Amino acid sequence: MSITGSMYTGISGLKAQSQATSVVSNNLANASTTAYKSSSIAFQDVFYSTIYSGGSVDQIGNGVSVASVNTDYSQGAYATTNSATDVAITGEGFYVVIDPDTGNTYYTRAGNFIFNNQGYLVDSHGNRVQGWAMDGSSISGSLTNIVIDQSQSPPSATTAVSFSLNLDSTESDHSTSATNPYAALFERYDGTAETPLGDSTYAYSTTISVYDENGSAHDLTVYFDPVETDDGTIVWEYVVTSNPSEDKRDFGGTEMSTTSGAGMLMTGTITFSSSGNITSLTAFTLSEMPSDPSDPLAAENWELAEFDKNGYPVFLADFTGGGGQTISMNLGMYNSDTTGTGWDTSGGITSLADMTTATTPGELPSFNNGIVRTSATTSTSLNNATYSLSQDGYAPGVLVGVSINENGVLSGSYTNGQTRNLYTIALADFANTQGLLAQGSNLYSATTESGQAFIGTPGSAGFGTLASYSLEQSNVDTATELTNMIILQAVYQANAKVITTADTLLSAAINMKR
Repeated sequence: MSITGSMYTGISGLKAQSQATSVVSNNLANASTTAYKSSSIAFQDVFYSTIYSGGSVDQIGNGVSVASVNTDYSQGAYATTNSATDVAITGEGFYVVIDPDTGNTYYTRAGNFIFNNQGYLVDSHGNRVQGWAMDGSSISGSLTNIVIDQSQSPPSATTAVSFSLNLDSTESDHSTSATNPYAALFERYDGTAETPLGDSTYAYSTTISVYDENGSAHDLTVYFDPVETDDGTIVWEYVVTSNPSEDKRDFGGTEMSTTSGAGMLMTGTITFSSSGNITSLTAFTLSEMPSDPSDPLAAENWELAEFDKNGYPVFLADFTGGGGQTISMNLGMYNSDTTGTGWDTSGGITSLADMTTATTPGELPSFNNGIVRTSATTSTSLNNATYSLSQDGYAPGVLVGVSINENGVLSGSYTNGQTRNLYTIALADFANTQGLLAQGSNLYSATTESGQAFIGTPGSAGFGTLASYSLEQSNVDTATELTNMIILQAVYQANAKVITTADTLLSAAINMKR
């Protein structure tokens, strides 16, 4: 190789080290950039010149060039933030975002997202984050923009009410003159009166709010009164009522709110052992085909209630005139055998009118197989008390906050206390991540070298999980980069020395002519 050739070799070294310095400089400049992935440079030698020496063939190299610039996609550390929409990927994958102006799809590890003024979940450059809408706990449809625009939680009508009470076993019967002692409260009820049941007609009452299908709240009041028995058994009768003016059930073509039965939804008895534990229940509701269509409170119109799928007796309430809603009544006992009617009527009682023939509590109808639950209603010498009330309906609500779980499910929290799954954030991965094209702004685009993106949900099929209130940091190791900078500086100086040495040799050769 000539001396001039050695100068070009040195120049190639200067160029290569200069490019390497640019890579290291870029790494250091992005040491605090969210989710930045550091790069490293790889060199390769270039073509060789052949020389003949001592009868053998040898080669002399002609310098160096850049073989590749590789990206280190290893995970960076995490920084905690105060925003639920700051999400970091733990493991493999990239978020999928679309530029709304160009429609181009990009991929990023930077999860510093916000909702813009149009409700779209976007990155810091306005690119829209992609995911799937959710139907309950399952994703539905195709990949789409994640957008929340005046999101509401729809109302849900009450389908079940539950009570846990103690009924004071020392209370006296307030309705001893009733013709049907097991339905005295029912007999005294008058839905057309200002006060359907006077205070002197019952021993205890408790009220719970329930919701209709439109989300409006309505009060249900349950009245209790003990029944005198001769065998030492403790029996309480009860009635379930609503506001008479809100009762829009249909009775023979007449709205119930105009009748004496307005607000009367269910009646029945609770039987307790001498120790106060519940042993049996009865429940009667208005027949769909009344025997006496002239009077909704005619006892023969009230038949044994049906059961829901969980074995609790149910009644019909209609607050909107839309056909009504079925509500189950849980006082602490359910029926595990609802075959047939679900009732054991061996005592011959199938309607409320038949109750007048009962002489002992043992003749009352009972569940085919009654199972007592924990926290069941009791009747002991303690004072009347309501320990817990619950129901499963709720009013409509407006969005007050969002959360994102490790599986990428974005949920909304609403003013009615409900939480709805809205979207699942999508993740993408590639067969060859080194083939991705960096676009700046923490974005990558797919190329033929990277292959097509395959899309999945966080936590599945090799994809990483998500961490909310966190951002992935740059994976640049500052100490390593500064060390690399020192090495590059020394190599650059060495290559510069090659050029100055070659220049000295050339000068000596030129001076030989003088």
